[in-house]
Amino acid sequence: MKHISILPLYDATLTSIDSAHQIFSRVNDFMRYQGKPAFYTIEIVGCEKRTKLNNGLYSVNADKTIDEVTKTDVIVIPLLCGNFQEAILQNKKYTDWLTNQYRNKAEIVCLCVGSFYLASTGLLDGKKCAVHWAAKNEFKASFPGVTVIDDSIITDEQGIYTCGGGFSYLNLILYVIEKHLGREVSILASKMFEIDIERKSQNPFAIFIGQKQHGHAIVLQTQELIEQNPTFMFSVDEVCDKFGVSRRTFERHFKQCTGNSILEYIQRVKVEFAKKQLEVAKKTVNEIIYETGYTDIDAFRRVFRKYTDLSPIDYRKRFAD
Repeated sequence: MKHISILPLYDATLTSIDSAHQIFSRVNDFMRYQGKPAFYTIEIVGCEKRTKLNNGLYSVNADKTIDEVTKTDVIVIPLLCGNFQEAILQNKKYTDWLTNQYRNKAEIVCLCVGSFYLASTGLLDGKKCAVHWAAKNEFKASFPGVTVIDDSIITDEQGIYTCGGGFSYLNLILYVIEKHLGREVSILASKMFEIDIERKSQNPFAIFIGQKQHGHAIVLQTQELIEQNPTFMFSVDEVCDKFGVSRRTFERHFKQCTGNSILEYIQRVKVEFAKKQLEVAKKTVNEIIYETGYTDIDAFRRVFRKYTDLSPIDYRKRFAD
């Protein structure tokens, strides 16, 4: 049997707190239906008995305070909203308790951008963390000691589980249930709550946002040149010649500043252009591919799948008006 502590952090979303509570509670129901004892004891554990959320719109009543819980098995860090730096400051009162529980073998289940608070504790240093695609650049700038994973929605490392992508925290909860009780119970929960258990990647949903908070003037000019000309087929040599820089040195600087090579950046901008066209335009897929500057249709299809996990046709089926 495992004790779960769900933390009603400052600036947490009520939906993430309630979803975790409901799903783990329903698993207990599944166990009872099978004539087995409940597996989880689920409690809201706060610093105070009542915590206000969303500027006072909601209040959460804690079952216990952290002073009353000397040992727990699983800690759920909910999804945060608003100003992450303010949330980190306001939630520091949980940090000593959280780190002590982790040292005492408690697992930490971190829902989406709750990872900003978790990273501030130092517990993610040197570990992998899945981060929502829209918050990736801010997270990387704030916590350079954490390895950001953006091609998967779940990480599992040394008793810490993270996820990236809004309501993908539902997939993380199912993953943790599978770790504890096996695939059959996880599938049952997925069916009951109608959660797609096979979702593994954020890529189909991600919008490419170039990292520009680096202060390198020529790199920034290069990014803007590429972004403003998504239909032009630049070569890396052409880009370097335009700004009068040596290819080898500039490619290294560009990668350090943006996290992408120049070629990758060009590809991602073109894929983003194609995605928008596929969502709204009535042109054929091949016409849209030619507009990106590619003459090799198969080559672009491979690039598109690399960054979205979908073919252009499948992307249109999923997201077109």
